[in-house]
Amino acid sequence: MKRMNVPSERSAAAVLEEIRGRLISFTPELHKAATHVLENSNLISITSIRNMAQGADIKPNTLVRMARALGFEGYEDFRRPFREQVMRGRDDFPDRARWLQSLSKGGKLASLYSQMASTSIENIEGLFTGTSATEIKKLADAIVSARMTYVLGVGFASSIARNFAYLASMAVGGVVAIPREGSLPIDGLVHAEKGDILVAMTFKPYRREIIEAVEVARSYGLKVVGISDSPASPILVRADQRFVIPTNTPQFFPSTVAVTALFETIMAFVVAEAKTGAVNNIERFHQRRHDLGIYWKDEQR
Repeated sequence: MKRMNVPSERSAAAVLEEIRGRLISFTPELHKAATHVLENSNLISITSIRNMAQGADIKPNTLVRMARALGFEGYEDFRRPFREQVMRGRDDFPDRARWLQSLSKGGKLASLYSQMASTSIENIEGLFTGTSATEIKKLADAIVSARMTYVLGVGFASSIARNFAYLASMAVGGVVAIPREGSLPIDGLVHAEKGDILVAMTFKPYRREIIEAVEVARSYGLKVVGISDSPASPILVRADQRFVIPTNTPQFFPSTVAVTALFETIMAFVVAEAKTGAVNNIERFHQRRHDLGIYWKDEQR
C-alpha cells in the first residue's frame, strides 16, 4: 500500500484539533470512534486498538477507518504523534509561569484572561492541598449512613447544592437541597432529626440566614459540616467538620471553581462508599432516560 503523505511535524494536539473540526461530518460510527478518542486521548499511546475499540463499543476496524479519514495510513500511524509526545515528556508544555505570562500579552482583556487562569489554578491547588482524602471520606461515609442529609446554599451556592443533591439522589436516598423556592433555610429543617447532617456553605459577605440555620441544626442535634472561605467564618466556628475553600478571583464575584471541585470529589466518594446497588441505581436512572429518548443519539444527526 502506498504511504499517504502525512507531515512528520503533525502533533498530537493538531490531530485532536482536526478531529474536533471534522466531528460533525463523520458517519455515526466514525463519530462514535472520534468522540471516544477525543475524550480519552491520554490512552491512545498506551492502549491497544482492541481495548480502545471496546471502550468505544465499536469494532477495531472503525478506528482504522477513522485514522485513514484523517490522512493516516492506519491506526498505528495515527498513534505515532501521541507516542512521540509521551517520549518527549513535558517538553511540549511550557512551564506555568511562562504560559501565564504569555496569556497577559495583548491588552487589558488578555491580562484579565491570564489572571482568571492563574487564580482558577491556584484555587484548585488550594482546595486539594488544604484538605485530604481522609476528611472527604469521613463526610462521604456520614452521608451514606445518615437518615437525611440537607445541603444548604443560597445565591450562587444554591445551584451547587441542588446539583449535588440531584446527583447524590441517584446513588443514595435522603439527600435534599435547601431552601426550597420561596422558603427560608430554617424551613427546610422542620423535619430534621438528631443524627441527620447539614452541609452548609456561605462565603464573604456571609449570609445571616445560613448562620441561623446552622444554629438551628446544632440545637436539633444535627452534624454540621461547614464550607466557607475563611477559618474564621461564622459557620466554620460552629461546625463539627470544616472545609476552607479558596474563592479568589480578579472579578467582583467569588470564584466557584474550587467549591464545585469539592462537591464533585465528595460525590465521587459517596458513590465509592455507597452499597453495591448505588452504581446499579445510577445505571438504571440513565438507562430509563435513554429508553425515554431524553438523550441525543448519533443516528439523529
